[in-house]
Amino acid sequence: MNLFKHLGVADAQGVSGGCIHRCYRATLKGRRVFLKANEARLADAFAAEADGLSALRAAGCTAPEPISHGAVAGEAYLLMEFLELRSRGDYSALGRMLARVHEAHGGEFGWPRNNYIGSTPQPNSRSASWADFWREQRMAPQLALAKRNGFAIDIGSACDLLQGHDPAPSLLHGDLWGGNAGFLANGAPVLFDPAVYYGDREADLAMTELFGGFPRAFYSAYGPLPAGYETRKHLYNLYHLLNHLNLFGAGYLGQVKATLGLLARAL
Repeated sequence: MNLFKHLGVADAQGVSGGCIHRCYRATLKGRRVFLKANEARLADAFAAEADGLSALRAAGCTAPEPISHGAVAGEAYLLMEFLELRSRGDYSALGRMLARVHEAHGGEFGWPRNNYIGSTPQPNSRSASWADFWREQRMAPQLALAKRNGFAIDIGSACDLLQGHDPAPSLLHGDLWGGNAGFLANGAPVLFDPAVYYGDREADLAMTELFGGFPRAFYSAYGPLPAGYETRKHLYNLYHLLNHLNLFGAGYLGQVKATLGLLARAL
């Protein structure tokens, strides 16, 4: 494969790594590495992922080290440190690590660059208002995309639930479900595939509950959340449900409508 030759990697073996990119385990100058590859037009997605991994690492999170990214031989790539991961480990340590990441604060909500949630572009124009950011940078783009996809969805005044809620702009993983967390052989936690920005830390915790939830030890170690989280989490997860609707189709429409019902009753 020309990409392998251009990058100087050897012994490349295909591995599972999600539904978007081709993934390989390989060696580079004797070092084990993990390679993601796709069409050249997706180079920005790899740049965004490398940026997110670097941000998490700078905040004290264990995450794969990005080595290089770009486009060569007509293909985009992201080359990073290879970590041998397991699906189970020390969830208490994961909760403490996430709390440490959330202690990294920005001056405003958003991020210096736009990135991606899955394969969907995620705008991150900065704002001093969390309610405005969530309405304009999260809900509005997904609703516009849903309309183009044939789903006319009205969320009404759901974002009014954020009025008076004034969280600190915390560094978020941004796409924190069980498939984006793993553990080393000694049980130590690792996070990967981020969609980072500065936002309400509750948004990360909410997503951990969306697809089955993490073990109780994770939440106990993370610590308590402010009053109102049990309602706000549905608004935060509506973003991810809309994204799944836009990516995968009408199978998620029922969950979107059920969540809107919960929010309407809360209002």
